[in-house]
Amino acid sequence: MSSRTDDWKRELQVGAVVRRSPGVTRWARDIWKPVAVIPGAPDAFWKELVHEGEVVDYHAGTATMELFRADVEGYLVSLNMAVPSVWIIMDKDVTSQSPSGWVVSTVTASAHEALDALDSGESLVEAVPIPESLAAWIKEFIDMHYIEEPFKKRRRDEIRVDGIEDAKGDPRIRQESDVYRAPANIKKPRLQ
Repeated sequence: MSSRTDDWKRELQVGAVVRRSPGVTRWARDIWKPVAVIPGAPDAFWKELVHEGEVVDYHAGTATMELFRADVEGYLVSLNMAVPSVWIIMDKDVTSQSPSGWVVSTVTASAHEALDALDSGESLVEAVPIPESLAAWIKEFIDMHYIEEPFKKRRRDEIRVDGIEDAKGDPRIRQESDVYRAPANIKKPRLQ
């Protein structure tokens, strides 16, 4: 597995495998779903990998997975899921060259980054199982940089909130009483 390594950052080319299966309604002719990743994959654009009946797996694209020291907790969340996962994020294809209408924009190990993409509502975001070799690569980076912070209970400020507050409002304007008083010139409606 070839990757670039720094103290604070790691990079690896990762391919995204997307499956096309027949749609179940007349409105969706095909269903496109990311299903796997290929660590160390070469560049590709919608290259057919497996064709079984009407189901086709494509190497949809290759993206650079980057690990940053600041996002180690997001990687831990992904590795500690029921099925350890990485996330494939796909955006609408503005060039109209892909058969699905989507292009691979990001492959990430950070659950936090995936959640941000999900919040936008404009991307297709899918968790896929992580290969053991890729999990070991990410775990090694986590072990180098993760520092568990002990829980610290916050203490309340020692400011009294039940005291009398004098001088409310602008001190330059003379006030006969509290500035939050009800206006005297508003007439109350009569009840009949």
